[in-house]
Amino acid sequence: MNENCPFKHQNRFGKQSCSTTSFWKRKKIWAQKIIFDHDIWRYMGMRIETESEFERYVHETLESKKRGLCFPFIIVDKLTNEVAGSTRLGNINQKSEKCEIGWTWYGTQFQGTGLNKAAKYELLTFGFETLGFRRIQLSADLENIRSQKAIEKLGAQREGVFRNNYIDANGISKDDVYYSIIKEEWPRLKSTIFSEFLKS
Repeated sequence: MNENCPFKHQNRFGKQSCSTTSFWKRKKIWAQKIIFDHDIWRYMGMRIETESEFERYVHETLESKKRGLCFPFIIVDKLTNEVAGSTRLGNINQKSEKCEIGWTWYGTQFQGTGLNKAAKYELLTFGFETLGFRRIQLSADLENIRSQKAIEKLGAQREGVFRNNYIDANGISKDDVYYSIIKEEWPRLKSTIFSEFLKS
């Protein structure tokens, strides 16, 4: 496991593991059980349908990490030791001290379990308290009401709609709703919305 990985919860949701090359080799089969589900990619600008596409996705992700463009993570359910999904901090802008949480996918059986909230807590903590970012943004397809509600439950503030913001896997131009949390808001959100993850 990458020693810089911030995921440290010792409940069902952690210890979470970073997406290093060696980790991918060990968890590849479990990840493939999830990643070929078309529903995962419905609101993304890509789709993975073959093993070669999966390998390219992993390679490109790790290369982006090496260049300092993102911090990718694999999420593991400690009850089963199975890969539950993946997420990352991306669009990193060190000069402006900001980034975006996204590129997130979970297997169907792990959706609605609270795993996403735990992962978002870890990412926000890492982004604000370790990396020192001033702003962390999140987005969801305008048609993806479920994801919008999940983001709003995190205490993120809706900022507006970015029209024609990306092209999906079918070549259709799509709109995104953008949200953000800024560093001044984080202490309050951490102690209220994410209080379940704080040590007593």
